[in-house]
Amino acid sequence: MQPSQIDLYRSHSQEHVFRFLEDLSPQEQAALFESADAIDLEELAELNRTLVSDSSDHSVNTEGLGPAPFLALPENGGDAPRWQQAYDKGEEVLRAGRVAAFTVAGGQGTRLGYDGPKGTFPVTPVLEKPLFRVFAEKILASSQRYGVTIPWFIMTSEINHEATETTFKEADYFGLEPASVHLFRQGLMPAVDADGKILLAGKGQIALSPDGHGGSLRALVRSGAVATMEELGIDVLSYFQVDNPLVRCIDPAFIGFHVLGDSELSSKALPKAYADEKVGIFCEQGDRSVVVEYSDMPDDLMKATDATGELVFRAGSIAIHLFDREFVKRMGGGAGDGVASLPFHRADKKVATIDAEGNAIAPTEPNGIKFELFVFDALPFAKNPVIIETAREDDFSPVKNADGVDSPQSCKEDQLRQFARWFAAAGEPLDCDETGLPRVQLEVSPLFADSEKAFVEAWGALAEKPVITEGLVLG
Repeated sequence: MQPSQIDLYRSHSQEHVFRFLEDLSPQEQAALFESADAIDLEELAELNRTLVSDSSDHSVNTEGLGPAPFLALPENGGDAPRWQQAYDKGEEVLRAGRVAAFTVAGGQGTRLGYDGPKGTFPVTPVLEKPLFRVFAEKILASSQRYGVTIPWFIMTSEINHEATETTFKEADYFGLEPASVHLFRQGLMPAVDADGKILLAGKGQIALSPDGHGGSLRALVRSGAVATMEELGIDVLSYFQVDNPLVRCIDPAFIGFHVLGDSELSSKALPKAYADEKVGIFCEQGDRSVVVEYSDMPDDLMKATDATGELVFRAGSIAIHLFDREFVKRMGGGAGDGVASLPFHRADKKVATIDAEGNAIAPTEPNGIKFELFVFDALPFAKNPVIIETAREDDFSPVKNADGVDSPQSCKEDQLRQFARWFAAAGEPLDCDETGLPRVQLEVSPLFADSEKAFVEAWGALAEKPVITEGLVLG
């Protein structure tokens, strides 16, 4: 098998991968052959042809680009009865056990100065619960409400899979049934140099990197997760990223719109706070819905306003989606030619590698090319895509930066503002500053309430109301 594998690599002009084979121990040789066997050389050759060797302009075509329509929230002029209909339908779908949660959680907390899987980063205001626990409690709350077990699929990466698995076992799966939690690894792609040659991270190690959040669709199929969903009768997958604790990961209205619209891919749109906000933008081009990255959007379109002074291109993509299971199967390569349909993107990066003599190279400038898939690139291929508006204060406060915008501090404050709004709705207004931030630190577990409506009901049902003081925790 091994000589034939070397011959295969030689036929693709990549035989240098085995240059140091004689310097390796038997175990190191076996590991190298295993890594090499996982690489699709035909796919890599096509990527080298289209994204490396091809010097043509790969910039985004913005000809005929217009803003994508979205279903507005009732408070912003949307059809309230239609939203109620969607909510009712979503609850019906949830009670039927057709929904699973899916978290993309392959990252580390490096940018936060944290050593560990990002899902283990503490985020809540009082108890400092980790992100994974916040999501687990939201999923558990919905499972209890609708009388079903909502499965949770979590995509990890090579760098954090074992640590994530250990975290869940030590935390007793955060109260969830262990069998309902499905961990699987993200796919990897080799990095190449400017000539399309695979880079080595060591004498027996190929330079590999995750294949992007769009790789989640391939990973769902290849890991067997889609097959598991079929067995469980799951046909709606709620996709969200691990860094956003405010997300309504099980949202009945969103699910209802998705099912009523017979949609293969539905998305939440967030009105941009300002023109240059770093989010993708939902657009229409011809008869297709697309997402254009903020970095690819021409400045004149980015800042264009309508007669009312609102941004024309204002529907921001915040990576909250619903996928139809069969669509995932198709786009993830389970049927037809879906693998080729989701395009790879080129990213020029600094890649630690070795030279022809095996000496380590620590580049100070980009020296390698990585290939990534973007999940929103599936949108143009989806039948009946649905885009609904969401409110920032109810659905989006990610933890991305160590300080400033989208930091642990800003996220905790947004959680506190949400709790304050819930108390006010229940007839218990808190003392807050001009931004709505309460002057006491408190916390509401999703197991007590996971929405304003649930909070009003739960608070009203308390025979004895607790005193609202510093450090109060409900649930």
